[in-house]
Order: sequence, then C-alpha cells, then structure tokens
Amino acid sequence: MTVSTRQALRQGGLLALVCSSVLLTACSSSGTNSQAGLSTLDGRAPLVIAHRGASGYVPEETLEAYVRAIELGADVIEMDLISTKDGVLMTRHDPNLAISTDVAKHPEFASRKKTIQVDGETQTGWFSDDFTLAEIRTLGAISTDAERPQQFNGQYKVPTFQEVVDLAKAQSIKTGRTIAIYPETKNPTYFRERGLPLEDKLIAIVNAAGWNSKTAPIYVQSFEPGSLKYMKSKGLNTRLIQLIDGDGVDMKTGIVTFAVPSDRPYDWTKAGDKRFFDAMLTPAGLAEIKTYADGIGPWKRFIIGIKGTIGANGKAIDVNGDGKVNDADATSAQPTSLIADAHKAGLFVHPFTFRNESRRLAVDYKGDGAAEYLAYYRLGVDGLFTDFTDTAVAARTQYLKQTGR
Repeated sequence: MTVSTRQALRQGGLLALVCSSVLLTACSSSGTNSQAGLSTLDGRAPLVIAHRGASGYVPEETLEAYVRAIELGADVIEMDLISTKDGVLMTRHDPNLAISTDVAKHPEFASRKKTIQVDGETQTGWFSDDFTLAEIRTLGAISTDAERPQQFNGQYKVPTFQEVVDLAKAQSIKTGRTIAIYPETKNPTYFRERGLPLEDKLIAIVNAAGWNSKTAPIYVQSFEPGSLKYMKSKGLNTRLIQLIDGDGVDMKTGIVTFAVPSDRPYDWTKAGDKRFFDAMLTPAGLAEIKTYADGIGPWKRFIIGIKGTIGANGKAIDVNGDGKVNDADATSAQPTSLIADAHKAGLFVHPFTFRNESRRLAVDYKGDGAAEYLAYYRLGVDGLFTDFTDTAVAARTQYLKQTGR
C-alpha cells in the first residue's frame, strides 16, 4: 500500500458519515429465530470476524491485512491495542515487538532488548512502551506463523488505532456495507502499571468516531473484567465482550488445561483470585458477565473439545506420524452446553480462533477447515474469529444454504 493510498484511506475515513447501526451484509436478514431458522441469539446469520485482519495471508494487524480481509468478505475486523511510550494506541497483539515486527533487524534499537515479566510470563524482546510512535513507524510487520506467507515481511507498517477506525469508515463507504471493528484492550494491567492506561484513550477515539452506542459498528473486548468494567463505568456504551482463555487440552480427558499466562485474567491474579477462566462458564459466572458485558469470546475448545488416542504408556499417540502430538492427532468431543447456557443468560458467543492449517484441525475434519466452521455454525455461534476470512465466509454460505437461506 502506497503512502498516497494510506492518505486516501485516512481522508476517506475522516469524511465518512457516522454509521447509526450495524447493518452488516451477512446479518441483513432480519428477524426472529422463527423467521431465520437459526439458533443464534438474535436469529441472524453469524458474523465473520477477521482475527487481526487476513492474518492467514498477510502480516497481521496492518492496514493491508484489514483491507484484504474486507475484500474477502469480513463483516468485522479485529485488532489488539497496545501503547507506545508516548501514549498512542497501536494495533499489535503483544507488547513484545519481537513477536510480530522486524525490530530485531534494527541495530539502532539493539540496546533496548530486555527480559521482563508480562502478565506473569517471562519474555525477552523489545517492548512497545520503550518506543515512541515515530520509532515504531520505522518497523515492519512480519508473519507470526512459519507456515504462512513470508514474502511480505517487513513491507507493511504498524498502524495506529485511529488509522484503523478511519480505514473501517472509508471501506464502509467504498464497499457499501458497514465494516465493524473489534478492538481489544491488550494486557491492560501491564500498561496501567507503566503509566500508560489504554481505556480512556480508547473511549476518546470511540466518542470522536460517533460510535459510543450499542448499535454502532464496534465491539470492545478484553480478557480482564476490570478493564471492561472500568470502561463501562466511564460511559462506554458499545457492546462489550468478555474473552475467556485456556492454555491447552488434556488429550486423555479432553478437559481444557490452564497455565500462565492463559490461566486466569491477570487482574484476578493481581487481586489474589485463584480461580481459572472456566469459573466464568458456570451459570453464576455467566450471570456475573451479563452485569457488565453483552457477550463472551471463549476459546473454541470450551465448546467442542478434542481427545487423543492414548497408548499403553498413558500418553497421547502421534497418530499421523509427523513427530508431533497436536490437534491433528485428536478427534472432536461431544459439544458442551456453553452456547445454550450463554444464550440463556442473554449473552452472544464469538469463539476464537479458527485456522486452516492441518495441525490445528481435529482428525474428523479431514484437513478441511470449512468442516470445522460448519460444526460451530450449526451449534448456534453468533460469530467467530478467523485468520482465514474466505474459508469462514464460504462455510457460512454453505451453512445458510443448508438452512434454506
């Protein structure tokens, strides 16, 4: 994307009319469950949420990744928000810039490499709160998965949150369909402890965009309940989503396991609360979430788990013989009641993250990512996070055709 293209996108975004409601193409059919024949909370077709943009094809959380996702049919583009040293919200999944940028190739920043704790996890790298906006502008984004295209590494820059808001508005005008955004306050306790809180800046940008309402094309998410509760108390009226994580799955039992930093919200850790994320999935936990949020974003394994084949030694077997034991060596378990339980509590459900790589697909999907999407669509998810927008859209089209839509 050229500089002139970026400028045009920003100018177009600034001139965009404020969207008064989310009239997403995929959700344009109205109605009730009886009209739509769907088991989503509102009876509408499930949303396709482009997780970090078209991150299966292009370095994540760049304007190029977001444009590509929109071209592929995404209803919503998702981003994580971190802060620069000078307090600007940027779109990166991690404060550690070593994970998704080429900072390691910049000798001028070599002295800033360090080892610190991020949400209880020891990390070594370069961290966004040590860099100004101008310095981060010199970095290039890179792919975070070796199986994905590498030829774009270093070519695209890290955008600000404001630039993504402007992009969504410009693309809504260009495409004639409302493109929603889905920002996350990432590691909010980490940034707050460094004097760089995320929440008030997010609220200010949302207000300036004219999007501070339940019908605006925006969903705000966080793993930390305290972050969501704070924003709600400060007048943020958008739809809020409580994210619910897990570390892995016990291949013998199919039960989700927990380990730092995916064991519990970090604000719970700081408060001495020893519960794991699964406490949020109980009826009481869902009822508590409903007091401050509109939906949940659970790891997909809380909905459909997996189980491995266990050998005589009690360990999972490498069924496909690739030298690794992963999802491709497991079969899907029976679905849990989480979607129905959440809907009963009045919460919509947007599970994460759906990917096409064979190592991430249970045996019963036979290497076909679309088969996994179909399984979740049929259970009534209200939307899902995907790295491969085109696969999710195609599977949804198939699903809607099957339901007579």
